[in-house]
Parts: sequence; C-alpha cells; structure tokens
Amino acid sequence: MKAVVQRVTDASVTVDGVVKGQIDSGLLVYLGVAHNDSESDADWLSEKIAYIRIFNDKDGKMNLSLKDLTSDVSNQNENTPAVLAISQFTLLGDSRKGRRPSWNRAAAPEKAKQLYLYFMESIRKHNLSCESGEFQAHMKVSYTNDGPVTIILDTEEI
Repeated sequence: MKAVVQRVTDASVTVDGVVKGQIDSGLLVYLGVAHNDSESDADWLSEKIAYIRIFNDKDGKMNLSLKDLTSDVSNQNENTPAVLAISQFTLLGDSRKGRRPSWNRAAAPEKAKQLYLYFMESIRKHNLSCESGEFQAHMKVSYTNDGPVTIILDTEEI
C-alpha cells in the first residue's frame, strides 16, 4: 500500500456535486492498494498514520500525532481532527518507461475496495474518525494543506 498523507486544516470530497466526506482538520490520506497488499499492510499503515508525529505541540514543534490530538479531553468537540481517506490507484502508476503510466502494480478493483474499506475500519479501531470518498467514482477533492506537511508512506519499503 502506498499513502500520501497531508496535514490539513480542512478537506472534503464530492461526487457529482454531492459531498461524500468532509473533515474540519486532521489528515487527508490518498491510498493506493497494490496487487500484493494484505490486511497486515493496512494495519501497519493505519497505525503509522494514527501515531505519526506531524502536528505541532505548544512550542510549534512537530511532536504530536493525530491520536495525541484526539485523546486530549479538552479537544473533544465537533472540530476533533479526523482522517479523510481517498482511494487512488494512480499512486501505483509506474511511469519509468514510455509516456503512459503502467497500472500493473494496482490491485484488481474487488481486492482494492475490500482493503480500502478494511483500512478505514483499521483507522477507526484507533478511535479516530474516518470519512471517505466513493470507491471508483470520479471525485473532486478540496483541501487546505497545513504547513504544508506531506508524507509518503509505502508498506513495500518496510
């Protein structure tokens, strides 16, 4: 699995003009599922995303995770940081040869959807809110990257 993780102050996804998922702040995660990925990849990735320290502490240093922010009792309100997960097979495109990317690494749609749904449930097992787009739909994603902070995670590299 490959994920592009962005710290955001807001994010939303629409399909045909209808909002499918929206968060006020937290992490926007673009998720690509490869043909050789498994539930253990989704578990590793969800834990990494829950605990990666890319949020600022009171001194302005990136020392806090999404889990740290959501476990802070004083921060429990409608603006509690969350995850917006967007399925994106194009992350697995290989454009080293030619001018058209190869999608050979991407999982078949049935497997990709199953692991995408599993990934979101795995995020929720960390007591985090997780919104989503619509699998295999043409989506429009709007967000404000905070920092900007963008991290690329790939389970193939662990």
